[in-house]
Amino acid sequence: MEVRTISLKNPLEESISGYISRKEKNKDFNSVLNELLSKVNQLQLESEKQKMLLSIGEVDNLHDVTIAAEKANIALQLTLSIRNKIVEAYQEIMRMQI
Repeated sequence: MEVRTISLKNPLEESISGYISRKEKNKDFNSVLNELLSKVNQLQLESEKQKMLLSIGEVDNLHDVTIAAEKANIALQLTLSIRNKIVEAYQEIMRMQI
């Protein structure tokens, strides 16, 4: 029987810190937001390209088209929910009395 030691570090923090590089930590909010929006746009364009290729018979694997469409859809839904949270936070700040 193997006994594991208890770590005081947060496993989520470790995985996130590996994902975010030091260079990205120094970026401002605007540049991060623009970069993420361009990635969502690229996913949308790739999905449209795959659909077009499917419609003219150039694609052999329907699964790739479906996966590209779902990636684009999920990215767009996430972007919309982030936008809604930002608008909600802004409205809450505007309702605060000073």
